[in-house]
Amino acid sequence: MARITIIDGHPSGEGDHYVHALASAYQRAAEELHEVRRLDIGKLEFAFVREPRVWTQLEPEEDILKAQEAIAWADHLVIVYPLWLGDVPALLKAFLEQVMRPGFAMEIKANAKWRPLLRGKSARIIVTMGMPAPMYRLFFRSHSVKSLKRNILHFVGIKPVRTTIIGRVDSWPGYRKKWLRRVERLGRFAR
Repeated sequence: MARITIIDGHPSGEGDHYVHALASAYQRAAEELHEVRRLDIGKLEFAFVREPRVWTQLEPEEDILKAQEAIAWADHLVIVYPLWLGDVPALLKAFLEQVMRPGFAMEIKANAKWRPLLRGKSARIIVTMGMPAPMYRLFFRSHSVKSLKRNILHFVGIKPVRTTIIGRVDSWPGYRKKWLRRVERLGRFAR
């Protein structure tokens, strides 16, 4: 039995968005065998980090503290988000900036060195987009996924990080249902 925290990275807390459906599909299947918590960033209250002292010196807001607790509790993180303008949505990036602070996600040492504090956790990134997935992988080199993986998750010690890229999400309904079933399988096996 694994402890899983799902981060629904769609900025809207309302509506019938495919990212919400994917997060729910993973959650439903994972709950059959695992303990699961879920964070919907569109429903959380937090400010953007606008200067370094906010990140390094000020106490995080209540929703960020709760998110940190859910991340600390988990063995496995699942981050689901739509590709917007070639990257993670701004609100998801702001959330990660708030959550992955010194003292929680890493310890900053002298001489620009750091020690990751979230070792022992794994992650799955699920990203949706309108373009075909092979085009994103080959032409755009999976830029946002690589950046999230290397510059945030690996930086704080989360490894391995597996990815699922779902292209052409505005295709026919059968295609979307097929991906919901695939994501359910990932949830069942906590992968």
